[in-house]
Amino acid sequence: MRLIWRTLEQIGLIFSGSVVAALGYSLFQIPFNLAAGGISGISIFIGYFTGWPEGTILFILNLPLMVLGFFHLGRWRFVAYTLLSVFVFSAATDLFGIFLPQILGAPTVTEDKLLAAVYAAIVTGIGYGLVYRASANPGGTAILSRIIQKYTGIPLGQIYLYTDGAIVLLAGTLFGWEISLLALLTLFLGGLASDYMLEGPSTVRAVTIVTDHPDVLAGALMKGLNRGVSRWNVTGSYTGCTRTMLLCTVVRSQVEELKYIVAETDPTAFVVIGNAHQALGSQFLPLKRR
Repeated sequence: MRLIWRTLEQIGLIFSGSVVAALGYSLFQIPFNLAAGGISGISIFIGYFTGWPEGTILFILNLPLMVLGFFHLGRWRFVAYTLLSVFVFSAATDLFGIFLPQILGAPTVTEDKLLAAVYAAIVTGIGYGLVYRASANPGGTAILSRIIQKYTGIPLGQIYLYTDGAIVLLAGTLFGWEISLLALLTLFLGGLASDYMLEGPSTVRAVTIVTDHPDVLAGALMKGLNRGVSRWNVTGSYTGCTRTMLLCTVVRSQVEELKYIVAETDPTAFVVIGNAHQALGSQFLPLKRR
């Protein structure tokens, strides 16, 4: 029963987050051509020159990426949740594009480009943050970046810098460099907004868990999160009891899922979640000799 409620909660977060992100995209980015990276930026380019609805373009461009994600990332739930997020975001974008101008009497609520860039970042960042809280992904170049990172070991942040940077530069050549600078501002502030929706800007979380059921809990974490778990025996100074401490390093979008797994497996466990500056080796950044 709890699994059903957890699934419904995740779907609710994905749905609401995608709608909020679509609102910011439709209300502030599209009217000013703020192509702030990703497939959403490419959709603005295509929509500007063809007149096609950006939501439909975005959904079509995401389909081959989701197929690649299914075969190369091998996580059906991740792909299913991403498909849901992309579908809701695309449909909401097109619906907002039709009804918002009629309701507001104008395509947007402000004529100030700087204000539009800031609010685009805040609103879309909050929306994406809700999607991340559901252990999901809004799709787009994030899927392609994960695949590239898997096979090359290049850090995700560096891949995002290249892909999003190229789209922002293209926006400058097509719409003028003022728009490019504003799009860059939207990209940066949007990242901060989504980070703070997930308890801070650090992308890596180091989790220590003191438990009486290390075998079962470690197995559940490795299966549910696809992350390694280390263990050692510890003794409480006050109680004198010996228990097992587990260490698991995850990315920020996996924190909610980790807490759910621990609560389901060992409700009496003691959990500490901390920000980690860097994680090197294994599934994180590669260790390199300089």
